[in-house]
Amino acid sequence: MILDKINEDYKMAVKNKDEIKREAINMLKSAIKYREIELRANGKELTEDEIISVIQKEIKKRKEAIELYEKGGREELVQKEKKEIEILESYLPKQLSEEEIKEILKDVILSTKASSPSDIGKVMKEVMPKVKGKADASLVRKIAEEMLNNL
Repeated sequence: MILDKINEDYKMAVKNKDEIKREAINMLKSAIKYREIELRANGKELTEDEIISVIQKEIKKRKEAIELYEKGGREELVQKEKKEIEILESYLPKQLSEEEIKEILKDVILSTKASSPSDIGKVMKEVMPKVKGKADASLVRKIAEEMLNNL
């Protein structure tokens, strides 16, 4: 289970005095705990998919922070965020390549009979469950828009 690996890596980071890894995992553990409490309040349990979703949200936050730090000329903070992203990505399932995403999209576009960029919603609704946790949603959307524009 992903949570076991996260807890084990946290112990190792503390033991090895790896501050960046310890901080990144600590923030991740907090986000997961918060999500678990949120789910329990609604009578649900924390699943692997939920944990993956939390990890993806944490990565997204760091990518947004990188943009802001780059604009502000804070290169040391950009590097720290990039290292944290690397650490967090190690807990995600193997990510699909652009070619694999295109193949899945091709099938979905055919099955939904999408014919123009206005069908993006229909395509995304079908494709996201298939790539959940294995591809960045913004990348999938970008590729889908390109493919629909070229029909």
